[in-house]
Amino acid sequence: MIAVMHFRPTVDVETFQEQAQAALTVVAARPGFVRGTVGRATDDDQAWILLTEWESVGAYRRGLGDYEVKLIATPLLAQALDQPSAFEALITISDDGSEHIRDSDRAFDADWTSRTEDS
Repeated sequence: MIAVMHFRPTVDVETFQEQAQAALTVVAARPGFVRGTVGRATDDDQAWILLTEWESVGAYRRGLGDYEVKLIATPLLAQALDQPSAFEALITISDDGSEHIRDSDRAFDADWTSRTEDS
């Protein structure tokens, strides 16, 4: 499972990078974490991402629910832009050319929501 959170920091670059590194460090210590990256767009210096890869959706959810993660990472994660952030890796091609294709784990009712739309 891959999580990509997008940011447009409202603080200076150094502060944002410190916050992002602290968040990534604490998240990386959680079981099921595979790897993570903080990156900035090459054509927009105000566009940043925090990308993490997890063994499963469950590991991702448990990882973000950890007390230390909530304490250290949530202040940064709360600043993420409101857009989809969790993605399934369905097609993977490694640097050696090997391919791994898998079926989706999405529930049949994944598009259903109990929220009501504002009129």
